[in-house]
Amino acid sequence: MSPTRRSFIKTGTISLAALGLGPVKAAPPASEASPELQNLVEGVQPLAPEDYAQRVEKAKRLLAENGLDAVFIGGGTNLLYFTKVGWWLSERVFGVVLSRKKDPVWVCPAFEAKRAGELVPAGQEIRTWEEHENPYATIGGVLKDLGASTGKLGTAPDLRAFEVHGLGRTLAAAHIVDGAPVTEGCRGTKTAKEIAYMDLANRITKLAYREGFKALREGMTTRDLAGAIGAANQKMGSPGGGGPQFGPNTAFPHGSQVQRTLTPGDTVLVDGGCAVEGYHSDVTRTIVFGKPSDKQRRVWDIVKKAQDAALKAARPGTTCASVDAAARKVVEDAGYGPGYKFFAHRLGHGIGMEGHEYPYLVKGNPLKLEPGMTFSNEPGIYIYGQFGVRIEDCMVVTENGARYLGGLEAVSIEEPIGPR
Repeated sequence: MSPTRRSFIKTGTISLAALGLGPVKAAPPASEASPELQNLVEGVQPLAPEDYAQRVEKAKRLLAENGLDAVFIGGGTNLLYFTKVGWWLSERVFGVVLSRKKDPVWVCPAFEAKRAGELVPAGQEIRTWEEHENPYATIGGVLKDLGASTGKLGTAPDLRAFEVHGLGRTLAAAHIVDGAPVTEGCRGTKTAKEIAYMDLANRITKLAYREGFKALREGMTTRDLAGAIGAANQKMGSPGGGGPQFGPNTAFPHGSQVQRTLTPGDTVLVDGGCAVEGYHSDVTRTIVFGKPSDKQRRVWDIVKKAQDAALKAARPGTTCASVDAAARKVVEDAGYGPGYKFFAHRLGHGIGMEGHEYPYLVKGNPLKLEPGMTFSNEPGIYIYGQFGVRIEDCMVVTENGARYLGGLEAVSIEEPIGPR
């Protein structure tokens, strides 16, 4: 993030005491954001044509390294990633063939050609198919021109099943294979520009939580708190929010359907995020409304130590499994084990253009970390019938280790939003 962008962002330690979360007192309406919040995304530069060109060139290198002749990418996130083209999904096949030998070639319903021409970069070929024709034969024609009729065609992981089967039936001489080594190989590591977007998105989410916590008051609903957080996001220019849970409901990792209002002593868990230029944040904070009990404080401290252990373990060359294990060992050594008994889920997921994406920090994953990989780091302890604690920050692997995105990591149960 540039110094100019940083100058927009107010830091400063945030504590529950400073927010008035000790004794219950009157709070501003949850739907209003504080006037000092300002638009933090104004002036952020979007991706440029050269960014997309670099992605396509990397895809070509990965096609060669993995022995693939081409990959077909349909509508969805992967298409946006490589081409900036957004296309609605229907039963009609639309997408792009990326190959080692040619510029991108598009496959499009004939009656949509004019609309496609408004979106597809100038100079790239669009091949059309009429309503009575087989679109997979059109893709086969592209392979034939590449001299790859009997070669390997990868399919993007988000290509729909009927399209994969259609390719297999129609292109009997070709080998239809998983294209994930190309798409995930590109998206799994982020550029400096992508990381800057995620830095800002994660910071906005944490500042919005700070604002939401100011609105805590006895008797409020989770919808009230979500409204305060959403209003703060809106004020900072990145629509997003957080899903709160109160009291025993916090023991459900993804929330309970039981409706609760806030009472003193309740654990409050908020999980949510926003996006900047299509790149996501994912942040969880757990606090207590009023004075924490000894058990609430002890569990919070264990979870924080587990998160710190995972951050320390995350460095180039270590495996995804070993990072999960580092956090899990802290939790188990503190008596909250074995395995998934209390720490009920993997440590983390990849994050970028999607909130959850490749790769994953989980037991058994031998993938080695590389600089530019981005993950959530979210250990938790969940005690059904009592409360749950999860602390989540996104992190990026660097040349020498890892760092949190957006800063402002939690310091203590009284300081959920830290000083930097």
